Amino acid sequence: MESSRDRRVLRTKAIIRSAFTDLIEEKGFDALTVKDITTRAEINRGTFYLHYRDKYDLLEQSEQELIQGLIGILSTMKPVVLNDLVDIEQILPQIVRVFEYLGEHADFLKTILGPKGDPSFHALLRKMMSEHLFEKNVVPFIRKENALVPTNYLVSYIASAHFGIIQEWLMQGRQESPQEIASIMFKLSARGPLYAAGVIKDSKQVTDRR
Repeated sequence: MESSRDRRVLRTKAIIRSAFTDLIEEKGFDALTVKDITTRAEINRGTFYLHYRDKYDLLEQSEQELIQGLIGILSTMKPVVLNDLVDIEQILPQIVRVFEYLGEHADFLKTILGPKGDPSFHALLRKMMSEHLFEKNVVPFIRKENALVPTNYLVSYIASAHFGIIQEWLMQGRQESPQEIASIMFKLSARGPLYAAGVIKDSKQVTDRR
């Protein structure tokens, strides 16, 4: 009985979030009201208030749930020595899973990151990245004491680069598969933009040409 109730709750919240996402895209967050959401979701106001205090609470819960899902995936990453990854196509499965997860939440994420969404969401993601990568060490091979530059700059660089890739992927309609976009991100992250642009050649490429 409880599991059946849980499924109903999840289904109701998914309907509310879908309506919320559509309305942000159409009207912008500031202009929409709870009445707009309940009308679009075809639910009464009482049902809405069972789950959320107001539209701000709905936004905050939706963003936090998305972030917690990402943290859950990142926390499963196993220790690895990146220098040992001779074949750059050896994509960590968790990176692929991240993009699969983002694809599952693509409509909401694209809207929140878009011009009518939440401008503070980028800062929230950067804070999450800094806290969980360098303070809580959810990814075991990334450690604050090993950083060669101040971590605030490192987090800013990584966040801007990765969010840019994610946003471009979403805005272009996810034309690449999660595996393909994970490969693109891995090349840029592990070897840097000059390697990805073909300016810097790795030792294996140089050896093969001799």
